[in-house]
Amino acid sequence: MGGFVVPRSFLESPRWWRGGGEWLAGLPDLVREQCARWRLTVDGEPAHGSNALVVPVVRDGAGFVLRLTPPGPDVAELIAALRLWDGRGTVRLVDADPDAGVMLLERLSPVSLNDVPVDEAMHVLGGVMRRLAVAVPDHVLSTGAAVARRMTAMRPEWERLGRPFDARILDEALAIGDRLSREAGGDAVNGDLHSAQVLRSGRESWLVVDPVLMRGDRAFDLGRVLWTRLDEMPRDEDVVRCFGIAVRAAGIAPGHGRDWVLYRAVDYWLWGLGVGLTEDPVRCRRLVSVFR
Repeated sequence: MGGFVVPRSFLESPRWWRGGGEWLAGLPDLVREQCARWRLTVDGEPAHGSNALVVPVVRDGAGFVLRLTPPGPDVAELIAALRLWDGRGTVRLVDADPDAGVMLLERLSPVSLNDVPVDEAMHVLGGVMRRLAVAVPDHVLSTGAAVARRMTAMRPEWERLGRPFDARILDEALAIGDRLSREAGGDAVNGDLHSAQVLRSGRESWLVVDPVLMRGDRAFDLGRVLWTRLDEMPRDEDVVRCFGIAVRAAGIAPGHGRDWVLYRAVDYWLWGLGVGLTEDPVRCRRLVSVFR
């Protein structure tokens, strides 16, 4: 285990340009310690996203993965989310050490919904929204509260960015947001749902990884579901068709779903411009043009 090597591509990720060097340096020891503690053996090459290292491991012939990320509130929130869903539509949490930022998870296929045709992905993602809609404690952040919080920043951002689109678009989004912020709902919602974070599984056909637990309206992330695959919908009719597939699978009224798509697209359009994104604001602009 002393020979465990952290992938160079992970070490050189922009995520670490502003800190995290000490945690990265300690990763080989952390992997060795957690494997000893949980009786695990490394069983293949590690993989990673921008923030987490995932190491395949085995115990008593069964395959799992170690997920390692810097400790902090995000780790505790992810652990709480996975415990709430307990494998219902999500990867199953086997064990966790929140103070170390380490989770032991069931092993899934590396195949994601990004690898399947967009119509199929829309059907699966809509079904995931429905499947994740279970009861959730009242203390969990609501989708309505999240909308209300963002609405206070949207007009100042629009002004600061030089009024990048017609004021009527902003006004319409804010009017929709005001309505959505006051609508009640008590279901569990994944606030970061998109194709790349839904992996093929043997236990269920597809399972969500890295969910963000929220409470409220399952249609909250319908816009993200669409804009993350929008390049595969070359015509406006394709966008409308994929929207229809998703809302039918999710059990969302089309008019209600349209409101969420429009509001979230305007919101993310502004946020993306503010942080320097180039592609997603263009996608959000297109969604707005389709659904207004």
